Amino acid sequence: MTHKTIKEHVESFAGKKVLDYLGEDPDKNLPKLMDWVDRFDTNDLFASQRKQFRNILDEPDGNWYQLIKSLWTDIDEDVRKTFFNNFIVNTALIGCDRQEKAKEKYQCNIPWAILMDPTSACNLSCIGCWAAEYGDKLNMSYETLDSIIKQGKKLGTYMYIYSGGEPLVRKKDIIKLCEAHPDCEFLSFTNATLIDEAFADEMLRVKNFVPAISIEGFEEETDFRRGKGTYQKIVQAMAILKKKKLPFGISCCYTKKNAEIIGSEEYIDDMIEKGAKFAWFFTYMPVGIDAVPELMASPAQREFMYHQLRKFRKTKKIFTMDFWNDGEYVEGCIAGGRRYLHINANGDIEPCAFIHYADANIYDKTLLEAYQSPLFMQYRQHQPFNENHLRPCPLLDNPGALTQIVACSKAKSTDFQNPEDVVKLSSKCKKAAMNWAPVAENLWENAHPPK
Repeated sequence: MTHKTIKEHVESFAGKKVLDYLGEDPDKNLPKLMDWVDRFDTNDLFASQRKQFRNILDEPDGNWYQLIKSLWTDIDEDVRKTFFNNFIVNTALIGCDRQEKAKEKYQCNIPWAILMDPTSACNLSCIGCWAAEYGDKLNMSYETLDSIIKQGKKLGTYMYIYSGGEPLVRKKDIIKLCEAHPDCEFLSFTNATLIDEAFADEMLRVKNFVPAISIEGFEEETDFRRGKGTYQKIVQAMAILKKKKLPFGISCCYTKKNAEIIGSEEYIDDMIEKGAKFAWFFTYMPVGIDAVPELMASPAQREFMYHQLRKFRKTKKIFTMDFWNDGEYVEGCIAGGRRYLHINANGDIEPCAFIHYADANIYDKTLLEAYQSPLFMQYRQHQPFNENHLRPCPLLDNPGALTQIVACSKAKSTDFQNPEDVVKLSSKCKKAAMNWAPVAENLWENAHPPK
């Protein structure tokens, strides 16, 4: 049980009261919600976000306002209320305030979200995926996952994201964790092939689980990386979720083969039509012994995605985020516990899902001890890795940064079967970093002209 302060109890109680009247008429009640957020954000942790949301409310015909309103028409009422309560009250107001106090007290990074792998097992074998490198027999027990969440909540983390492997191999435990922690919001990267009517009904019952479906484009591009027939199974899963008024989004990895497809209006429009409410974009990283560096997107393709997503934010009813090209909005790299971290199925506490090195394991150290470990403190010391936040990553964008961190912290490779030397890994990204640098500098200067 996580003990709340009196202030947190008041915020939680008031939040539930506010959400009671958010069941109908968003045009009338959204401004009331904002009035409440303004009143309770006493430390101005979300001043810029509140201002941005006010601007959205001032444009009722805009795509962002229409996206928010679609949560009333397209999403089950109880699921929507649970999401608002967990995301706005617990994850944002209560959680972020608690994180800030913990950062000051312990002088280390405290994450907003924890990404963790219930299992390394997967029912697919996607080209260039590192998951199989861990082996397919690694699992964290329900008790271990539950302990991570309990520890995280004490420090203010109420957002938990599953990856793998394929997380839904552990369907029963995932639902059980949703039940055990109804105050948390859970999201899962998933290939969606295990989503059926029965599991969707369980999602409706617990109300705090959202899938981010991995999809590489249309049928040809998806089946190229994920296997023949995968796309049709994904489409079927999306249809089930949409019919049951369950929120979901997509997770897209752009590569040299598919960047122009998943960055196209046709593709985004199709995903919106199928019911997706958000789209998370990643650029392909050559991590793991079986990685395919030839799949890395070119600088021109990465720039294309930069412009497309900014255009979509002005025109499309879907929330989009690019975890590399949006570094300017979060002041660079968010890994190493600054905003998130990754715990693999072996319990290794890694700074990032793409950085497979660790000096702490959940079976040997608490979360707080891991946040204070040499590896995570090295991240804290060096972030941001570049003043140009369009070059945020210590591996992909800043040659030598990760090798220095690993050397100083004496972190070890966590690859279960084929430990990867950090110098060799970095060498696979050096050319891409050098080619991206002048493009990023030009984009940055255009977006941030000297005053």
